[in-house]
Amino acid sequence: MSNGNSVSLVGNITRDPELRFTPSGQATASFGLAVNRRWQDRQSGEWQEATSFFDVVCWREMAENVSESLARGSRVVVTGRLEQRSWENQEGEKRSKTEVVADDIGPSLRWATATVTKNERRAPGESAPGRPQQDGPRNMPARERAGAGFDEEPF
Repeated sequence: MSNGNSVSLVGNITRDPELRFTPSGQATASFGLAVNRRWQDRQSGEWQEATSFFDVVCWREMAENVSESLARGSRVVVTGRLEQRSWENQEGEKRSKTEVVADDIGPSLRWATATVTKNERRAPGESAPGRPQQDGPRNMPARERAGAGFDEEPF
């Protein structure tokens, strides 16, 4: 990422990743990330703490892998870029938010261990060999997902 817009965060997932699909069938997952910072105040000697919260978005195969692998409370390392988007809500009010669009996500191994299993390449929404097809939006045709509330508000 040489464009100058890069960020690396280490934190805990605050809500289970939510897997959704665009009308064209593209997988996307989003979750919250809490990043804690702790430091000692030089004047008082007391420890201070602050928490920052970020929305993280990931796409395609990574979105599906994140939704299958991670849950609330997982400690992860996220690398990506900051992206701001704006929209108008149903009441006509302008809204905007800044989120982290992930290029890569991995478990933090500072206080935990992890087992990594490489997935075979597969089409989006297709189950890996030996895994049963799951019911729900992942296996819906794109035209049905579009009518099921998966494209109403930008995410």
